[in-house]
Amino acid sequence: MQIGILYALLAYIIWGLLPLYIKSLHGIAPAEILLHRMVWSLVFLGIILAGRRQWSWLGKVMKDRRLLAGFTASAALLCGNWFLYIWAVSANRVVDASLGYFINPLFSVLLGVVFLHERLRPAQWLSIAVAAAGVIWLTVAAGQLPWIALALAATFGGYGLLRKTGALGALEGLSLETLLLFPLAAAALGYLLFTGQDGFTHAAPGTQFLLLMAGPVTAVPLLFFAAGARRIPLSLLGLLQYTGPTLQLLLGVWLWHEPFPAQKQIGYALIWISLAMYAAEGLWMSARQKPSAINAGNEPT
Repeated sequence: MQIGILYALLAYIIWGLLPLYIKSLHGIAPAEILLHRMVWSLVFLGIILAGRRQWSWLGKVMKDRRLLAGFTASAALLCGNWFLYIWAVSANRVVDASLGYFINPLFSVLLGVVFLHERLRPAQWLSIAVAAAGVIWLTVAAGQLPWIALALAATFGGYGLLRKTGALGALEGLSLETLLLFPLAAAALGYLLFTGQDGFTHAAPGTQFLLLMAGPVTAVPLLFFAAGARRIPLSLLGLLQYTGPTLQLLLGVWLWHEPFPAQKQIGYALIWISLAMYAAEGLWMSARQKPSAINAGNEPT
């Protein structure tokens, strides 16, 4: 349990501090950062797979058209999520991006209801209604939808839905997704380098090194997350996931002094309340079910 908590926290802390990495890539356009992330992620994951001699799944996957179609869709959503997040951080919209990952768990719940026919309890519906009220408040206060947050939640929620129904583990799934994205990413990056329109060759050595580290920065937290998810209950994992967007929000407000007026704070507060309600209801139901399971196990057979 303790090592599982540590793995999960490390994953969420790395994701929460990701804006620091993106902000350090001075002079590199968001699209080029995305291309480097896709290319070097595959290289890094390939090294891991080679070290573990974990290749047998690849041949079977390439013969399964339905699985390939599903992972092509998840790769497209992942690519869109990565680009939007990189752009938001580069455009000094870290606070808005953090909202997307606060909303994402509840958005994922709704996707589960719509596509997987999962059922929600009344308290869970109430928490979603409170979150919707927060989004409506932010829309009215700003005069427009919080589109960055909603797009991030939608792309990552959709990605999670496809991965939940996919038949590959975390390492194999991400490897396949980056493999599917690699040809386009490598071709686009090669074109930028050949035509001199890239930022990599003109960047400082430190920035170049950070770009080459895009693979580990992408894959390591995912591997930590997968290791943690196997060791701790889903309810605890759900609580820990708010570490990431909380760190992002604090970085945006305190380090980069992004505007966070009272009107926006009210909308965020409603969403935080909805998350607290959802988490508390889940913990309460879990606590109620444990005695029932114990009593059932003690019944004579």
